[in-house]
Amino acid sequence: MENKNNSRRDFIKSAGLASAGFMIVPRNVLGKGFVAPSDKLVVAGIGVGGKGKSDLAKFFESGKAEIAYLCDVDDRRAKDSVAAYPKAKYYKDFRVMLEKEHKHIDAVSVSTPDHNHAVQAMAAMQLGKHVYVQKPMTHDIFEARALTAAAEKYKVVTQMGNQGSSGDGVRQLVEWFDAGIIGDVHTIKIWTNRPIWPQGIPWPTEKPPVPSELDWDLWLGTAPKKDYVDNLIPGSWRGWWDYGTGALGDLGCHLMEAPFRVLGLKYATDVQASVGSVFTSWGKRGVFPESCPPSSHATLTFPKTEKTQGPITMHWMDGGIKPERPEELGPDEMFGDGNSGVLFIGTKGKMMASEYAANPRLLPLSRMNEVNVPKKLERVPGSAEGHYAQWVEGCIAGYGKKQLSSPFEMAGPLTEAILMANLAIRVADMPFPRTNGNGMHYPGSNMKLLWDNQNMRVTNFDVANQFVKRTYREGWSL
Repeated sequence: MENKNNSRRDFIKSAGLASAGFMIVPRNVLGKGFVAPSDKLVVAGIGVGGKGKSDLAKFFESGKAEIAYLCDVDDRRAKDSVAAYPKAKYYKDFRVMLEKEHKHIDAVSVSTPDHNHAVQAMAAMQLGKHVYVQKPMTHDIFEARALTAAAEKYKVVTQMGNQGSSGDGVRQLVEWFDAGIIGDVHTIKIWTNRPIWPQGIPWPTEKPPVPSELDWDLWLGTAPKKDYVDNLIPGSWRGWWDYGTGALGDLGCHLMEAPFRVLGLKYATDVQASVGSVFTSWGKRGVFPESCPPSSHATLTFPKTEKTQGPITMHWMDGGIKPERPEELGPDEMFGDGNSGVLFIGTKGKMMASEYAANPRLLPLSRMNEVNVPKKLERVPGSAEGHYAQWVEGCIAGYGKKQLSSPFEMAGPLTEAILMANLAIRVADMPFPRTNGNGMHYPGSNMKLLWDNQNMRVTNFDVANQFVKRTYREGWSL
């Protein structure tokens, strides 16, 4: 790599160590803590504004990553990262960047809207690049299964951006459960105040001009061709099924990860959901199939695992819906973190945590003074903030050499559970004309969807299977 070689030559000259055939400077010569240019991970960012900007900053802060390539379809969103890494080459089309620069890139960070995660990550993995992908890992169940398999096939180091999986909190929950403090867990309840963007609304009818800094066609990527609308970028795309995955996609990976790790969950066997409705006039329900509903409650069933005595029922609630407060929690004590939380219900007690599995607590809270379980699990240096450096160091070490908190082998099944809940939510909100021609009805809202995991199919309501694997826009493929 030309830039890499130049920086190495400059360093050797400045250190006075240049000699014939001296290509790599040994660590003992550089001194403790110094990372030679040849030992740095060369990172390319796809989607470098917002969360992508902070992801790149965290990789850079590890001291072991060189941010060498930037790619974003929107110059407005990219400007801060461009200013922060003035030597990095900038592209608008990730396909062009990978085609021209793949020989110089070690790893790729993907922080784009959900609908483009899979094609971008897969393109990088097929070139042998390690990948970090923001949550949720993918938009569709089929994509999650495909990326999980690809990570193993191409032997690349992977990490999903649910940094709570590196936190101390989830490890504390595992230690309490493994020590038998709350007995056998049979029920999980999860809730969030999301969405905090518009949902349950019609697609805008205005057709404003596309901003000159934005390549709208590239932003659409795999999604159907539509005219540009205002206020979709940077965050409101989450509430539209073509691009986002709603509240589940935003916070599900942060809140469901702890139950997956604590109980050893993998794939669900069935799912059902109910959704909040929007009424456009007295007694008339609004039908907005392109938009996620304003609130939902999904229930997933997981089979018995090696860590449980029977199946586990997981409840997901969003849009401000919360489960009943546990009787062990005082009337003025915080439930979760006020906005979000996860509650484990066991045969001998309960435990809960906040978003990212932070602030784990036993219930009643007085048990926190009574229970002392020794630490058995190694903590990630930096806790949740160490999630980024963990991936960088894993990439430098190579596939299979270091343990990561959210590699695709773990993030894939977690993502599938989130997307299965979304599948049920979409079905519950899907209108069908009544046979008598009098209005609409919603048969999916009263149905438990049975899941054939091996074949990735709903077996008792075929219309739901259209959401397992969507059809990409012509010119895009996985």
